[in-house]
Amino acid sequence: MARVLRALLANALFGFVVGGLAVLTFHQATLGLLHGFGLVANPPFRMAATGPLGIPAVFNAAFWGGIWGIAIVPLAERLRGGRARVMAALLLGAIGATAVAWFVVAPLKGLPMAAGWDPAAMWRGPLINGAFGLGIGLIAPGLGALLGRTR
Repeated sequence: MARVLRALLANALFGFVVGGLAVLTFHQATLGLLHGFGLVANPPFRMAATGPLGIPAVFNAAFWGGIWGIAIVPLAERLRGGRARVMAALLLGAIGATAVAWFVVAPLKGLPMAAGWDPAAMWRGPLINGAFGLGIGLIAPGLGALLGRTR
């Protein structure tokens, strides 16, 4: 029992770290590119206080990316073949994370669902979250190999 619990905790910690790193690299880089081209208002690595705890926005995003990593990493790892894993992670980020942001988080924050159904704004979520998922798909195998993790 203790061995199983240890393995579950190790897998959760690994997924959390991978998800957090994917936010700090792929997600924020995509946000930076979009901001640089004037396509989104917020710049990457925002240190403005957010949420009920008043932590910097980038750390809040990295935390939630870590939570998503706990779910996405094991789901993607179930697939055989590197490309399939990367594509699964990309799709889980683009579709899963965006759907939760649109239909759960936005209403909780008093914002309109699905970016107000405005096509000019709706593409941003899947693109940025897809980049985040791509990051998970690319970071997990490399970090896993570096740590001697077998899958």
